[in-house]
Amino acid sequence: ILPQDVDVLIDETIDRKTEAAAAQLQLAYNEVVELRTPSRLVRAVGLAVVATLVYFVVLVLLVRGHRASARRLSETAQRRIERLPGGEIISRASRATELVRHLTAIVWMLLALLVTDMWLTFVLRRFPYTRPWGESMRASALHLFGSIGEMFVNALPGLGTVVVIVLITRIFTRLAGALFDAVDRRSVALPGIYPETAQPTRRIVVALLWLFALIVSYGYLPGSNSDAFKGASVFVGLIVSLGSTGIMNQIMSGFTITYSRALRVGDFVKVGDVEGTVTHIGPLATKIKTPHRVEVTMPNAIVISNATINYSRDAETGVYVHTTVTIGYDAPWRQVRALLLAAAERTPGIRSDPKPEVLQAALQDFFVEYRLLVSLERPHHRGLILDALHANIQDEFNEYGVQIMSPHYETDPH
Repeated sequence: ILPQDVDVLIDETIDRKTEAAAAQLQLAYNEVVELRTPSRLVRAVGLAVVATLVYFVVLVLLVRGHRASARRLSETAQRRIERLPGGEIISRASRATELVRHLTAIVWMLLALLVTDMWLTFVLRRFPYTRPWGESMRASALHLFGSIGEMFVNALPGLGTVVVIVLITRIFTRLAGALFDAVDRRSVALPGIYPETAQPTRRIVVALLWLFALIVSYGYLPGSNSDAFKGASVFVGLIVSLGSTGIMNQIMSGFTITYSRALRVGDFVKVGDVEGTVTHIGPLATKIKTPHRVEVTMPNAIVISNATINYSRDAETGVYVHTTVTIGYDAPWRQVRALLLAAAERTPGIRSDPKPEVLQAALQDFFVEYRLLVSLERPHHRGLILDALHANIQDEFNEYGVQIMSPHYETDPH
């Protein structure tokens, strides 16, 4: 140790520096001796094995203790909440028992991590080669737990406020869900809210409640004033701005579909050239399953821009569909009318009330255009019913020798 090795700015002296160097040399010497002493290594291995067995036993006890304590604490919380006025509604709305289970799981997980750190530190410190890691782990763990504890204590008031906001919002969302479910079941009537729009309205109200809760609780979140939070907020805002034009167009079109009540799930409709059963109406797209079992996904903006025919809306009173045939002027119109009505009567799936009707839609140059109007019992089977009707029309006209003139009459068949 030379005088130049002493840092006088921190009040070091040659004697202290010498003592520190001697202690380090003695530690290195002791570890070398330990490495060359088999008995001490065997003892270290035995202690490590025992510590590992104890560690696994403690983990098993922790798992069992977690299960037992979570069950008992949940049951206790449930009983105490149910004793309060309106306790059953509060319990369903706030899900206090689930919150108790989650908090219990976090506590037991922290205990398991603490036990794991103690076991790993103990095992690493038994051997000279790994002893520095064990000593640094203990110091790092103590520093980490101290920092986390300090941050947690400082964040407790804000976290408590956030928890209260979340619980209140949860209660309001549950109450809103119960109210709109009652509207959906037609047991409660709200002005301007129809049963078919109750569930979409519920989702909108719940989303607005949670958005309001996020805005109110943002300032109480730990680190909300940090640069990381600000950067994340700017990034989210940029993404929303870039993609909002097309998405908002689809969402507003979805609102138009829902609140105009043009479509609802289960209706048999025709949108543009697509005909089938509505299986899903989402915020961005509508799904229609065709009679050929093909699912077509249509963006809501496309649905809004096309004419929509709903065959199921008045299905209880009867939905008319029509088919057209052209017959020459040589066939008496009363006979043609009777044949079309007979074909409709023979076709299953066609209502007898309201009765089928036959209209002379046009008098063309070579033929008369007859239009048969029928009411379907099951609009979802429209294609199959029309197929049977067309077959019966051909059978009736062939049986009585009346020629169908489509597309144009040219000459008598041989």
